[in-house]
Amino acid sequence: MTIVLKDILKDKRSVALGGHVRPDGDCVGSCMGLYLYLKEQFPHIHTDVYLEDVPEAYRMISGTDEVKTQIPDGAEPYDLFICLDCGDTKRLGFSEPLFEAAAETLCIDHHISNEAFADHNYIVPDASSTSELVFRLTEKEKISKAVAEALYMGIVHDTGVFQYSCTSPETMEIAAELMRKGINGSEIIEKTYYEKTYIQNQILGRALLESMLIMDKRCIVSVIRQRSMRFFHAQPSDLEGIVSQLRQTKGVEAAIFLHEIEPQKFKVSLRSKGAVDVSVIAKHFGGGGHVRAAGVTMSGSSHDVINNITARIALQLDHSGAVSPQE
Repeated sequence: MTIVLKDILKDKRSVALGGHVRPDGDCVGSCMGLYLYLKEQFPHIHTDVYLEDVPEAYRMISGTDEVKTQIPDGAEPYDLFICLDCGDTKRLGFSEPLFEAAAETLCIDHHISNEAFADHNYIVPDASSTSELVFRLTEKEKISKAVAEALYMGIVHDTGVFQYSCTSPETMEIAAELMRKGINGSEIIEKTYYEKTYIQNQILGRALLESMLIMDKRCIVSVIRQRSMRFFHAQPSDLEGIVSQLRQTKGVEAAIFLHEIEPQKFKVSLRSKGAVDVSVIAKHFGGGGHVRAAGVTMSGSSHDVINNITARIALQLDHSGAVSPQE
């Protein structure tokens, strides 16, 4: 479906933007990029952005201090709610009621599992990131340096600094256009992607140290429990990037990272090098994502969760001939 942003915004007086729970780089980048663009180009529209706490590293992006982390008392329904980088309404978290109450809704996303749940949907699974899609919807000559910084950060994070297979020639061309706005691309990459706090490095070390190779060493798994989070004084945002680091292990086809969010309940992050479509596995258990990066929340013991996930991985690897299921 062709989406023309200015047509959807016509006659709108209020717009809310929302992204998924535990916002990552692309979620923050796309939300803030569009938020800043609307504030600059459509100043007559009252625009708010709703996200859970923005990780410290991303706060270098302009406007993050204006993010609303809860719905104000007595909030009036918005004329339009724009959902970004979110595969379904449940992933919106606390802002879901605003989506449901809005007079009109728009979804901008690149998750293959997205089933087009809004009134208007701009879903392109082949796109590198939702930030890339926001760029396509805007008029590039009107993109300011602040907007460019946000969108560039989003693209950087969902492409693994332009290393993942989702990085297309168009992605690189868009990144070049954003750099021409005068942004410091290397600083954005260093400060938001590579730079880690001492706590982040500690929790990463624990995850790597306690990881296990399974399924004939074609899969790697690691679990971080609540007690470790308390010991290191870590927040959920400190876990970002761990599963991608696990995926880099030589010889593995898939990585599984479990983060215990409460007793007998885990946030599961899945990554693949290509032989496994982890979006299919995540969707089977109620989650979603991309072919090589997906996630789901599952209940049960860690052993149950791992066994259920690896059984689905084994089906794909056995079918592809990559590995035989281990007895």
